Amino acid sequence: MILDVDRQRVRELMASGAQLVEVLPAEEYREEHLPGALHLPLERLDGPRAERLLRRDRPVVVYCFDHQ
Repeated sequence: MILDVDRQRVRELMASGAQLVEVLPAEEYREEHLPGALHLPLERLDGPRAERLLRRDRPVVVYCFDHQ
């Protein structure tokens, strides 16, 4: 299920154990990522990599910033 959520809802999800994933390019992630965020760059995102880093029993919050 995909939902758009606001900051408060992200905080609530994180407090209840959700996994925060940033799909930013590596340089942007290094410069300014959210605390506790896992890094899965969109250009390298695939099933096996996601399987290694994420737990199926916890919700996932995905964050990406678009400059445009």
